[in-house]
Formats: sequence, structure tokens, C-alpha cells
Amino acid sequence: MPTLVKRPADNWSPLYFLGSVGAGGLAVTFFMYLMFWVPHPNASVPVFKDIAAAWAKGNPWQQTAIAIAMLAIAFFVFQNIRYLLWNLAKLIAFKQTAAYQKLRHSNGETQLLAIPLAVAMSINALFIVGLVFVPNLWSIVEVLFPAAMAAFFVTGLWALRMIGHFLGRVLSEGGLFDVTTHNSFAQLLPAFALAMVAVGLSAPAAMSVTTATVGTAIVISTFFGLIAAIYAIFGAITAFNSMLHYGTAKEAGPTLMIIIPLMTVLGIMVLRQSHGLHTTFEVHTTNVETLMTLTKFLTVQVLFLMLGLTILRRQGYASTFLWGDKTSAGSYALVCPGVALSVMVQFWLHKGLVAAGLVAKFSTTYWVIVAVALAFQFAMVALVFHLNRRHFGRSSMVAVPAE
Repeated sequence: MPTLVKRPADNWSPLYFLGSVGAGGLAVTFFMYLMFWVPHPNASVPVFKDIAAAWAKGNPWQQTAIAIAMLAIAFFVFQNIRYLLWNLAKLIAFKQTAAYQKLRHSNGETQLLAIPLAVAMSINALFIVGLVFVPNLWSIVEVLFPAAMAAFFVTGLWALRMIGHFLGRVLSEGGLFDVTTHNSFAQLLPAFALAMVAVGLSAPAAMSVTTATVGTAIVISTFFGLIAAIYAIFGAITAFNSMLHYGTAKEAGPTLMIIIPLMTVLGIMVLRQSHGLHTTFEVHTTNVETLMTLTKFLTVQVLFLMLGLTILRRQGYASTFLWGDKTSAGSYALVCPGVALSVMVQFWLHKGLVAAGLVAKFSTTYWVIVAVALAFQFAMVALVFHLNRRHFGRSSMVAVPAE
């Protein structure tokens, strides 16, 4: 008699919010095409007017890049919002179950921080859509900045409330935190959520011309960014101790590379703050200093990329959870590191090497480095499509053998 085999996604967990985060991150990688290949002399970022002008005057290669970027941004932001709404609907139902209460009283409670993380990413993604597709948006952007900052600030407070509930529970009494299952970087998810809020709050620092807006953005983004860094340091140290004792939890192996997206969002936050300090408060940073800062962030990323890939390979993670008979919602955590490296390499190249005069724009060396960023991007696009098919494919009917 045939029986219904459910999709892996039907066995829902909060980590599926990472599917929304990954889609939003991919939209950002395609925005890099516009950011660095479309002239935008009158704004700190390319807007609809700049893109239209570049399309009208550009050569076929530039027009192709613009077309790919705009189509990809539209598609992946749609996916970002689609999976965000799907996950929110699943969350409402999940809260009515005993599994939710069990989660709230375990180490896994921090998985719920994937929710504000996804919301913060969606706010960033929608802002990109506004810049790229809405004519004359830049003329009212000073009105939009306070609203965007308020949205990020509320999201940040939401994340802090979740963290406070978790830490209040485990630190007020002993024995409520299972150290034996702390053998991964899963507990760094709260830091990633706060960092995503911080990078969103820092955007007006780089884009606004209003002193109060720039100053407020710098202060508040520093607040959330510094908390994210401190939380990540303590979480990583305690997790390493557990991993040395018990090894790395196989299903949570991808979390070893969560440091990579954390470094990208904090690095972009620092760049945005530096730009605001330069244009508004006459605090000047040289291009070589920016190169050194980005190189340090990138070095940390490469270190944790090597560590993560080494452990994943030794544990056979891909053969088990990506291609084998098992699935894990945590596999979506693999998308963020690749996306983050693609974005960071673009910033390191353009704001670092090119700005400092070490690499000529559009030279052979330039395109070799761009190829590295594109390789990470295309690999993550392929991974997202693979994971979506694997986790969200249609339910099927299979025959059950007779006893």
C-alpha cells in the first residue's frame, strides 16, 4: 500500500529561516555588480538613475552585467521574502506544540535568533530593491533613513530580548546548559543576528548628509556591533573548549564557518562608519588603512574557512547531508559563508587594492580576483537551488513492501 513521504521541510525548525537569509545574501552579491561597475557620482551607492544612465551609455558587457544583476536581485529578494513569510507561518504553528516549549528550555533556544536575523536581512534586501528599481527614491531618502533605522533598532531590541531570556535562564541557575552539546558554533547565531542589525543601522552613516542621522547611525550601530563581537568571542571560546572534549557535532559542522559572514557584516559596518566619519565629522582614513582593515577581516575569514572545510571533510558532512539519505535544516548555514566571502572579496578588491593603487581597475589581476568572488557567488547559487530542491521538493507516494 503506498504511503506519503513528506518533504524534509515539513519537519520544520527555526533554522529554515536561514534559507531566507541565504536568498537575501545572494541578492547582495549581485548588487556588487552595480556597486562597483556602475558610476554613481552623486550618491554613495548606485540608484535607479545611475543604472539607467549606465545602461544607455554602456558597452554590451556592462549592459549584460546590469541585466544579470537586476534580474537576480529581483528573483532572490522575492525568494527572500517568500521564505521569510513561509517560515513565519510555520513559526506560528510551531509555537503551539510541545516541541517549541522543549526548544525554549534547551541549548537550541538560540536557534530562534534566526528569526530577527532573517528579518534584518529582509530589511536590507528591500532597501536594495528600492535603490535599484524605484525612480527618484534618492530624493526622499533622508526621510526614509529614520524609518529604516527604527525598523532595525526594534529588530535589534527583539534579538536582545531573546538573548536575555536565554542567558537569564541558563546563568541564573546551574545545570540548565548542556556543555556536551555545545560542541559547535551554533551558539554564535545570536551574534550574527546582532551584527546583521548593526550593519543595517550603519547604512545611513555612509549615505546620509544629515549630521544627526549620520551620528545616530554611527552610535547605535556601534552599540549592536560591539555586543555582537563580544558575544561571538565568548561563544567561540566556550565552544572550542567543548569541541576539544567531545569533538564537533556532525550535524552542526557548518556553524564552524559562521565567523565568515560575521566578519563581512562587521567589516561593512566599519567601512560605512568610516565613510560617515570622513564626510560628516572630518575624521579621515587613508586608502591604505582601509586596505589593512579589510585584509585583517579577510584573513580571519580564510582561517575559519580552512577550519570549517577541514572538519566537514573529515566528518563526511556533504556525503551525508547534501548528497546522502539524511537532511538537515542547518545545511542552509553553508550558504552564508560563501556569500560573505564573495562580498568581502569585492570590497577588499575595490575599496582596498584598487583604491590604494595596488591593482589597476579592469587589469588582468583585477579580473582574476573578481573571478574568485564570482566563483563563490555561483557556487552558492548552485547550492541554494540544490538545497531548495532537496528540502522543498514535492511530497511523494512510495510503495511499502508487503510483510
